[in-house]
Amino acid sequence: MRFTVSSRVIAIILSLLVAAVLTALAWVAPTLSLREGVLAAGITVAACFLLLYLMFEALIFREINNIYEGLEHIKRKELRRMSNKFLFRPEPLKRMRDEILDMAQRKQQEIDELKRLQVLRREFLADVSHELKTPIFAAQGFVHTILDDDDTDEFTRKKFLQKAAASLDALDLLVQDLVTISQLEKGVVRMRRQPFDIARLVLDIFEQLELKASRRRVTLELAPVPGNSAWVVADRNRIRQVLINLIDNAIKYGRENGHVTVALAESGKALRISVQDDGEGIPKQHQSRIFERFYRIDKSRTRESREAGGSGLGLAISKHIVEAHKSTIRVRSEVGQGTTLEFKLPRPRAAAVAPATDAT
Repeated sequence: MRFTVSSRVIAIILSLLVAAVLTALAWVAPTLSLREGVLAAGITVAACFLLLYLMFEALIFREINNIYEGLEHIKRKELRRMSNKFLFRPEPLKRMRDEILDMAQRKQQEIDELKRLQVLRREFLADVSHELKTPIFAAQGFVHTILDDDDTDEFTRKKFLQKAAASLDALDLLVQDLVTISQLEKGVVRMRRQPFDIARLVLDIFEQLELKASRRRVTLELAPVPGNSAWVVADRNRIRQVLINLIDNAIKYGRENGHVTVALAESGKALRISVQDDGEGIPKQHQSRIFERFYRIDKSRTRESREAGGSGLGLAISKHIVEAHKSTIRVRSEVGQGTTLEFKLPRPRAAAVAPATDAT
């Protein structure tokens, strides 16, 4: 059973002890010589100081204990460590104050981070519900139109079913991207690193996106065109996904009749891959957020991007894939001067490239 004494009782005991010491001094002082009186006064001062110090420390630390026990996020072992650290040390209250302020600052930072995450969670849920609602309502509308109208001719019926299928395909793409980014964030997706020629991969992607580029009269360039193969060690399929996202965005948001350039350059033991467009550029205040899920600089382009087949998760997925390769996507952009996104991948040793080259 724990015995507790109130602050008032401690103060009373302290007063009685000091009064007893002073009364004893006053009682015996007349019978003492000068030297004995000075010595008795010194002993009395020391005794009163010791009593005041010990009782003051006991009182303060007891109240601090009560404060700490009332804080939900403070561990009691931290209090015991702090009490042992500061008791009988110089300026214990100042040290305790510094410790409390430091802990309060840490807790405030945690609260601010939780508030920020709460805002991001609300924004994410709102964006997901909006992105899911659009294809669902579209497909629902086309299907119900066919069901409600028995006189619909075969041509119109087929046209509406094709539009409903396209909406459901967009919904499937969005769900797949959500699953992918969830797995990447959890770290459950393993990267299958192997040497491959990234220049060849870029040219394959150019062929895949050639039709989309021609619609906006955008020229795709690989510069400088490597005389030899540009080999890297990475997960080929995942890096393909990254490059498709970056090049597709460059085509979509670049200038019509413009150029999209993919540059490969040596950077120490790595190869730097950059995708550059000549579009409007990205303002500084948006550059740190373009890799967030569903974040769009120009909200008016949301519908245009959705119709073009984008889920709003391409850059977020690319960021996680590149970070899983121990690299980072960097943004270089000026308003009116286009945008460059770049990252690095390690190059293989010559011995690792030789077998693959012979095999091809």
